Amino acid sequence: MSDGRAWQGNVKTRLYERVRERGYDSLTAFAEARPTASLVELADELGPDDIAAVQVFSGLVAEAERSRKVTRLVRGQFVRELLECLPDGWPAVLDDANRFKIAKALGSWTAFTPTTHEEHVRRAGDALLATPPPPGWRPLGPDDELLRTLLPDEEV
Repeated sequence: MSDGRAWQGNVKTRLYERVRERGYDSLTAFAEARPTASLVELADELGPDDIAAVQVFSGLVAEAERSRKVTRLVRGQFVRELLECLPDGWPAVLDDANRFKIAKALGSWTAFTPTTHEEHVRRAGDALLATPPPPGWRPLGPDDELLRTLLPDEEV
C-alpha cells in the first residue's frame, strides 16, 4: 500500500463493510474461513487498494480480546506465518536454508503476537525447535492438535 489510501477515511467502517459484503458478521469469521491465507492475502481480498494487512490484524486482535480468544488468534497466526515460510510443511532436513525459513516463521509469528502472549509464544517456539514436529507437518488452522498442545485455550 504505497499511496496511503488505506489510511484515509474511517478505516474500521470500511473494513467491516467489506466483511459484511462478503457475508460474514465478523472479521474473525472472515479470516477463519481462510485459515491458511496470509494477512496480505486477507487484506487484498477485502480491498487491494484501500485495506492494509496491519489493519486486518488489528481488527482481529480487537475481536479476539473482546471474545477472550486471543490464544486461538495466536495459533491461527502461527499457521499463516508457517505456511507462508514453509508451504510444504515442516522440513525433513534441518539444513541452513530450512533453519532460516523456520526462524523467519517463528520471528514473524512473534512479531504478530500481542504482548500478553509473547512468553507463551517464545516457549512454544522453543518446544518446536527442541522437539520438531514430523516432516511435512502443516497445521491448517488454529485447532491443530499439536498447536493446541503448545498453546492451550487458557487466556492470559
